[in-house]
Amino acid sequence: MTGELALRAVPEVDMALHRSRIEEAERRMRRSGWRRHLPQRGHLVLMPLSIIMVLPFVWMVLTSFMTSSEINRIPPTILPHHLYTGGYSTVLASSDFPYWFLNSLIVSGAAVLAQLVLCSLAGYAFARIQFRGSSVMLILLLATALIPFQLTVIPTFLIFHDLGLINTLGALIVPQLTSALGIYLMYSFFQSFPRELEEAGRIDGCNRLQVFWKIVLPLARPALAALGIITFIYAWNDLFWPLIAITSSHTFTVQVGLTTFQGEHVTEWSAVMAGTVLTTAPVLLVFLVGQRRFVQAITGAVKG
Repeated sequence: MTGELALRAVPEVDMALHRSRIEEAERRMRRSGWRRHLPQRGHLVLMPLSIIMVLPFVWMVLTSFMTSSEINRIPPTILPHHLYTGGYSTVLASSDFPYWFLNSLIVSGAAVLAQLVLCSLAGYAFARIQFRGSSVMLILLLATALIPFQLTVIPTFLIFHDLGLINTLGALIVPQLTSALGIYLMYSFFQSFPRELEEAGRIDGCNRLQVFWKIVLPLARPALAALGIITFIYAWNDLFWPLIAITSSHTFTVQVGLTTFQGEHVTEWSAVMAGTVLTTAPVLLVFLVGQRRFVQAITGAVKG
């Protein structure tokens, strides 16, 4: 029913007056709709900052299509004169980059799966299961995050050498099976989780593991997505430990492989930039796909 039909049913009503009010209200709604698409005051600050943040990525992509003479020219060339794909040919055809890329996917994927399982179980145990010394154990666990990895790299290397894992992907996967940050992230999420939902599952006959698997874990998707994104980015960008534990070219990750394009006297900048573009693309894709869940987890939202 439109506004005019509704007014006709009311006796002794000034139709012209009410019709003008309806038209004025519609005009205000149209104006407010346009205003929602106009930049706000905060956007005037964020837009220049966004341009500054995006500029290095744009420069990286443009440089990957330049020749060495264009890259080394002074003053520098802003745009390539033509799309030179020699850098991408060097990366994809003249190196073991496909092996490096696959190795990084295996290491990062294994680290993400392991942390999603182990950190969620540990975080739920600290948040819901009361046992003697749980608070002290949690504090000690978080304290390990304050220890720099550089202090433990030598004993870690010796342990992995005795286990025969040096120069294998297992040496890169095992140290990232769990983390104090991941456990604390899941612990904080489960602390804010409504206990009433778990109690309803227990009333329906579910044991603790079934409650965790069927009720808690599906509602923890924002925290799991945030943990997955953080773990993937950290594992993908890790350079220090792979540089020590891996010596074979076929076992390199992309970060270690990119260092081979930089020589002592000559650096193939087009190949370096092309490899960096290919290396950055998966990280950007993962974050763009899971950014909504990531923001929900950071803000502590609990959604089904």
